[in-house]
Amino acid sequence: MAIDREEDMRMILAAAAALLLALPGARASAQGSLTVYCSVLADWCQLMAVEFEKQTGIRTNVSQKGSGETLAQLRAEAANPRGDVWWGGTGDPHLQAAELGLTEAYRSPKLEELLPWARRQAEQSQFRTVGIYAGALGIAYNSELLARKKLAAPSCWRDLLAPELREEVQMSNPASSGTAYTAVATFVQLFGEEAGFDYLKRLHRNVSQYTRSGPAPARNTARGETLFGIMFLHDAVAEAIEGFPVKVVSPCEGTGYEIGSMSIVKGARNPDAARRWYEFALTPEAQSLAARAKSYQTPSHPRATVPAQAPRLADMKLIDYDFAKYGASAERTRLIARWEKDVASQPR
Repeated sequence: MAIDREEDMRMILAAAAALLLALPGARASAQGSLTVYCSVLADWCQLMAVEFEKQTGIRTNVSQKGSGETLAQLRAEAANPRGDVWWGGTGDPHLQAAELGLTEAYRSPKLEELLPWARRQAEQSQFRTVGIYAGALGIAYNSELLARKKLAAPSCWRDLLAPELREEVQMSNPASSGTAYTAVATFVQLFGEEAGFDYLKRLHRNVSQYTRSGPAPARNTARGETLFGIMFLHDAVAEAIEGFPVKVVSPCEGTGYEIGSMSIVKGARNPDAARRWYEFALTPEAQSLAARAKSYQTPSHPRATVPAQAPRLADMKLIDYDFAKYGASAERTRLIARWEKDVASQPR
């Protein structure tokens, strides 16, 4: 009788397992799971996760944070990683993570299909990260507020220093935001370090708020909470397409740009799933999802769909941004520390 009961139990368990696999979402569980640290807008993060799960059956969990915050999280979790892949966000922190040994080397067979700037990002990091999109830094302003205040539209970075613009400007905080770190590194490269920090100190008088995330100044400009914002131009374009009175400016002196990147976390719990995400994210089909998510960066795969409204990098005066130098951990730490000491701590 004991043998019969044991056989009955095995049959019950087998039937229960078959029933579970038939339930919605069971295929995903059967195929494993993946945790993605995502440093783009939440809608794009979720759309990518949904499409990846649909194609692979891998249950995908997304944690959305800015690139500066994600780098800090990777450092804190180095002994016990919780994420598998870091997707999106400015490339400088990805390069720093590579330098610190927080990410794994992986050379995708799709690498040669990508645009040259995306391949260079991979080569500079010893294939520990790769470019997935690019976007230029610039200025956005609220055209209705500008007319109401009877002010002139800016055309250059120096226009934001005018005394009448006191507390009319927002940018993000470089300690938490890759966008703002790109801005600091841009001003240092554009004007020289001393003149660049002099610019930041003078700009500080006109800044009403340093936001935690890079896209926040675009949202706040669109909704009239600030007149001017410093951000990646694609974030402001997204607000304009939604019908907000936002105009964008690529500054006359020249501007820096980001190479949004992707990296596999060293010691990831689900390395096979991470590599499948990596390959998925480099396809033109996956990169074309940006348009559906109302994100207007320039994708790294030349066959991906680029929305007509996306800012055209070829039409801008871009600086020769030194990703190797400003993507180094020591340089980022030094510049942020100097910004906190010489700029953020000063009275307005």
